[in-house]
Amino acid sequence: MISNQLLQKTIDRIKAISGADIAVLNLNGEVAVRTYKDESIDKDTAVRFATSVLDEQAISGHRLFRVRSESRDEFILAVRENGSDVSVVGGLARYQIETLLEAYKERFDRDNFFKSLLMDNMLMIDIFDRARKLRIDIEAYRSVLIIELKDKRRSDMMEIVKNVFQGNGEDFVTAVNKNDVIAIKRVDASDSYNQMDAAAKKICAAIKRETGEDIRVAYGSIVSDLKEISKSYKEARMSLDVSEIFFEGREINPYNRLGIGRLVYQLPIPLCRLFIKEIFGDISIEDMDKETISTINKFFENSLNVSETSRQLYIHRNTLVYRLDKIQKTTGLDLRVFEDAITFKIALMVSKYMKNIESRK
Repeated sequence: MISNQLLQKTIDRIKAISGADIAVLNLNGEVAVRTYKDESIDKDTAVRFATSVLDEQAISGHRLFRVRSESRDEFILAVRENGSDVSVVGGLARYQIETLLEAYKERFDRDNFFKSLLMDNMLMIDIFDRARKLRIDIEAYRSVLIIELKDKRRSDMMEIVKNVFQGNGEDFVTAVNKNDVIAIKRVDASDSYNQMDAAAKKICAAIKRETGEDIRVAYGSIVSDLKEISKSYKEARMSLDVSEIFFEGREINPYNRLGIGRLVYQLPIPLCRLFIKEIFGDISIEDMDKETISTINKFFENSLNVSETSRQLYIHRNTLVYRLDKIQKTTGLDLRVFEDAITFKIALMVSKYMKNIESRK
């Protein structure tokens, strides 16, 4: 339903142009918005007009108009008789409000349509039929972005995201729960993932500018079929979950760049436990001290380069070699050997994944 704020803004503009005082009442005769202070429209009079067959009536110093949407009465419009051509002013005001009602109904219908698509609640034949009625391009390339909210107000975030896509009727912003905002972004067939990166960066920058806070954004694969929008949404959701475990602090999280994290995330827990047991036996990664873990992570960051790692850790090369030897003695894995390093890296990720799953129980 159209908001009272927008109705007030509309009649204020009409008054500024025409000089006529206007009120909008609901079908129970109660004033919703008006441009003057005193209540000179009798409630019973308004109700009698609403229940009559008249489309327009002059009464009590006003001219009343019936405002409809899809042949259904929505409001009563009252224009004061004050010397202006109230029939023209009222007719134009009624047309403006009815146009707004139609636009908001279409927006509401679109919102329901895209929500149903995201949740995969529509049959294929219904998708194409409703898309045509709502004038939505069936063959466009699209991807779903999820903007994580956490403790932020959804209404505020939705307004910021809508402003990012302002003027682009091909993009759509909605929500299916209280925890995030969803944007369905249309892209060109070529250079499409760069466009998604640019859109995600724009959203992050806008939210940072408006709230001063950092935020996480994820997006799924680019799809060319409306039915596949739910797939892109699920991928974006997975991207947020995977990044929370493996890429803490990463602002933009595309599904197509999750790497090994995506594989680990889909492993069953019994298989994870078996893998850790086979690699480390009774040794627990959690028992390793912070210095050892920090050394391992930095060594991996520097592509197993001993000299660069020792430089960044501000330690002598021999000290780093000693630590690597100690890790080899404890685990049986020599991190200077590529195959062992890969095994250890995956084991770290599996362990982190298991810890995250257990913390949710």
